[in-house]
Amino acid sequence: MAKTNPFSFIQQVRSEVSKVTWPTRRETAVTTVMVFIMVFIASIFFLLADQLMGWGVGLLLGVGR
Repeated sequence: MAKTNPFSFIQQVRSEVSKVTWPTRRETAVTTVMVFIMVFIASIFFLLADQLMGWGVGLLLGVGR
């Protein structure tokens, strides 16, 4: 394993960080809103799927009479 002195390491890190394309504030906001929308849609889907499966199991086992 190659040994690097701390000063050289910091220079390499700065060089790599400068190559990163950082998102704009608007891109971050739009992405955040989209994540919340998808979480809401997924939660509604799983709520309905759970209710439907619970109803089906209750019907099969005769508990829901």
